[in-house]
Amino acid sequence: MKSIITKVEVFGVAMPLVGGGFKNAYVTKTVQKSAVIRITDNDGCIGLGNIDPSPGYSAESIEDSLKMLKEVLAPSMIGLDAFNIHELLISMNKRVDHFYDAKAAIEMACTDLICRKLDIPVYTYLGGQVVDSLLFNAWIGILPPDEAAAEAKKWFDKGFKSAKVKVGGNIHADRDRIAAIRHAVGPSMKLRADANAGYQVDEAIALGKLLEPFDLQLLEQPVHADDLAGMAKVRQAVGIPIMADESIIDHESLIAVIKADAADIVKLKVMKQGGFLNARRMLETASAAGLKVVIGHGFGLGVNTVAEIMFACTSADVLPGLECVGPLKTVDDIVTQKLDISSGALVLPRGPGLGVTLDDEKMQKYTFF
Repeated sequence: MKSIITKVEVFGVAMPLVGGGFKNAYVTKTVQKSAVIRITDNDGCIGLGNIDPSPGYSAESIEDSLKMLKEVLAPSMIGLDAFNIHELLISMNKRVDHFYDAKAAIEMACTDLICRKLDIPVYTYLGGQVVDSLLFNAWIGILPPDEAAAEAKKWFDKGFKSAKVKVGGNIHADRDRIAAIRHAVGPSMKLRADANAGYQVDEAIALGKLLEPFDLQLLEQPVHADDLAGMAKVRQAVGIPIMADESIIDHESLIAVIKADAADIVKLKVMKQGGFLNARRMLETASAAGLKVVIGHGFGLGVNTVAEIMFACTSADVLPGLECVGPLKTVDDIVTQKLDISSGALVLPRGPGLGVTLDDEKMQKYTFF
């Protein structure tokens, strides 16, 4: 079966975030600027892709990714077979190095198109689901202890079983925030601390020692992304599992983390890793190395969020508590039915493809590029 690409549409959308936005070690973010791709083949079938870059996480800005998509990658797809993902990736890699986010948008749309034509969900195409329902991870920003505790208790009362807590800037303030949250939610909620590469090695070790009494599930990216030796030192010195996120970009960087014994857990995202195929290969490598995996980009719109859900359900080594919780952070969405993950759980969506439809009015309303 072939599916010849005849049209690739590229849209830039800017989606406001709820409340006053979200603060991490990099920036306070009040709007999510994203790219949406719609591919049409010779039979008139369509496939959707969506990426949601964030400052500090993505190597390229959303403006650069949109420019690359519109001027280089999208035109180069015309006439290619959407069913041949290998050929598509080779073609894109010949035209530009890096730009994993932009390439993921194309690959995601082609995968959606393939699965729609085959009348199967994306997770079936990826090998089949190992779970039928999924849990999601709440989040708490860099807040004063009392506010952080109240926020955590709100998520806990809604049904969330785990939460990520942003840390950075002051290890004692971080300790006080985590202590207040643990006191508010009790022992049953799993807590993750995310430093966003914000500390030097000595500070990260001191932070880990301060946080050991609070039974954390993991400490995420405590040091700079390039300092694998430093992260390995932190891992050896503290009694909390260490997760690599910013250190993981491509397969080579994952293998470097494994060789350095720098992490117990790794974070993967369909967008960041360049699409389903690359992410799936990296997931299997992590599993083979004995590492557990956390999945999810926290600011994804509806298409990207479903993509990560369908990816995450295909491996028993993915930890419960997916971090693809964008629908909780955005005031609206660009799909006809916004995902409801407000209870912290979701029954696996059924196909075909990603199982979502663009809302043309919303697309027009939030267009920015």
